Amino acid sequence: MTIVTVKRVRGHIVSVSCLGHTKAAEKGEDIVCAGLSSVVQTALLGLMQVAGIQARFTRDDEEGILIVKLPDILEAGERHDADMILETMLCGVSDLADGFSKYIKLEVK
Repeated sequence: MTIVTVKRVRGHIVSVSCLGHTKAAEKGEDIVCAGLSSVVQTALLGLMQVAGIQARFTRDDEEGILIVKLPDILEAGERHDADMILETMLCGVSDLADGFSKYIKLEVK
């Protein structure tokens, strides 16, 4: 199971962590894991390459870990862009967690 934890501070998403493999199928055949990974990794790419926000991240494909943390201070425009990207990501993750609750657990703190 993958545990996805989304942390909010004052209503804004400030970090996302994905821990563990979904184990919905064999490695390389797991479309649940692939879908979840695509949603979260695309959000990270959007933060960094589209919005120009230098998010810190840790990734370990073997262990099934992706942790994304936003900088502590963002300008107003960056905050807006980060909110749009990460709230969209949360919609996708939430939908996946609803559809595949046996494999994905979503926690919003």
